[in-house]
Amino acid sequence: METLLAIVVGGLYACGLYMLMRRNVVKFVIGLALLSHAANLLIFTAAGLTRGKAPLVPEGATRLSPPFADPLPQALILTAIVISFGVMGFALVLVRRSFEEAGTDDVDELRTTEQ
Repeated sequence: METLLAIVVGGLYACGLYMLMRRNVVKFVIGLALLSHAANLLIFTAAGLTRGKAPLVPEGATRLSPPFADPLPQALILTAIVISFGVMGFALVLVRRSFEEAGTDDVDELRTTEQ
């Protein structure tokens, strides 16, 4: 299962980087989204797939008994989702505003809009 997820992560990173190198700004934003999804899946895969119980210490015990799910990757992914949502919101507003000002979404034409 980890091998399949590693291949999917590699594919998402490859597609994301390809989209970042396109001339269209909207494709650039889609590439950012693909990279953020790939990073989330990478954290999930690197943590390992553990099917265990919740990491709660029972009453009277001093530590957890295995198997238990590691909560750190879940917290990292949740933080990454929030950060990527903010970046995507900012990028979409920036793309919309630049399209309103320049009338195009081509990166080469945006460079020549200085007056």
